[in-house]
Amino acid sequence: DILHGVFKPGEKLKVEAVGSRYGVGASPVREALNRLSAEGMVARSDQRGFSVAPLQWDELEVLTQTRCEIESLCLRQSIECRTPEWEDALVLLLHKLSRTPRSLASGHYVPNPVWETLHREFHAHLLSNCPSRWLRDFCASLSDEAYRYRQVAASKNFMSRKAHQEHLALFNAAIEGRADEAVKLLTDHYRRTTSSVSENARRMQIG
Repeated sequence: DILHGVFKPGEKLKVEAVGSRYGVGASPVREALNRLSAEGMVARSDQRGFSVAPLQWDELEVLTQTRCEIESLCLRQSIECRTPEWEDALVLLLHKLSRTPRSLASGHYVPNPVWETLHREFHAHLLSNCPSRWLRDFCASLSDEAYRYRQVAASKNFMSRKAHQEHLALFNAAIEGRADEAVKLLTDHYRRTTSSVSENARRMQIG
């Protein structure tokens, strides 16, 4: 819910209200919030309790650059270790992604959770053959951070962005072992998103 923007940056997360939303007691809520605090998704204050961590707009470029560098390394290793099973799973994910609308409405943006899940699975599977679990875990953490920012741009560019063509080109380069091309396509994909996010943030006078 934090990633999807249900809870907004800076919003207070009261233990009782969160527990009521998910039908759990105070102890598991506090444990979850403490873990999210350690991951940087939640801010904790002794005086104010828990709140959704704010988006640090001045860090977006650094986040993007870090993600590009780390995922480039991870993607190269994943392509080197590619298998027929890995390729088959990518084929299926890309097919499902192409058949799923990004928005639940045609004229304006309404987030489609199914598309978002498939999108994250596609990108994660591209990296899944990397033999280093530490690299994969770091990539997943960076992806979560970037996702919060990306949601800002989603309502503005979902009709103009040719996401499927970008994913298809990346898929073809990856399964054919063209690592240099795949890395360039991936980093261009992320930098294009960052450009859209930054532009929409300025328009909304965020930060």
